[in-house]
Amino acid sequence: MQLLRTVRDHGPEGAWIAAGFVRNAVWDALHGYSEPTPLSDIDVLYFDTSCLDAEADFAWEQRLQEVCPDVPWSVRNQARMHLRNSDSPYRNCGGAMCRWPEVCTAVAVRLRDESLELLAPLGIDDLWGLQVQPTEHFRAKPHIYRERIAAKNWLARWPKLRIESL
Repeated sequence: MQLLRTVRDHGPEGAWIAAGFVRNAVWDALHGYSEPTPLSDIDVLYFDTSCLDAEADFAWEQRLQEVCPDVPWSVRNQARMHLRNSDSPYRNCGGAMCRWPEVCTAVAVRLRDESLELLAPLGIDDLWGLQVQPTEHFRAKPHIYRERIAAKNWLARWPKLRIESL
């Protein structure tokens, strides 16, 4: 909750915390783990078509770092990510998330006042069902999906997962 409050109060307007932050917490709970899995970064998403400069993301990271210095923030404006990914422009954060590698990772949360808001454009069934499968976008990129699954080595931490192979 502290990280969600930090992003709400000091991050880009309307920002979400996504990907491993949500996915790992759910998988840890479903595996009965009392200690959270360490994260290599905290993915913060926002959508601002008025500023597509990567330097703005780094400025947000620095601002969040000032508030929570021990957190590895990774802030990305999803309005510019289509350029990096050679896609058509995204319309919002949910549209960008649909282009992520796995369905179970395309989940984000944020605080509105003190209530949690969930963004899951591809649903939460895979996440709660411990199912890992590629998004439709990554079905056309099976080599990248396979490399990512191998690199993440999720089964070592979460043995109940069912990972679709391509």
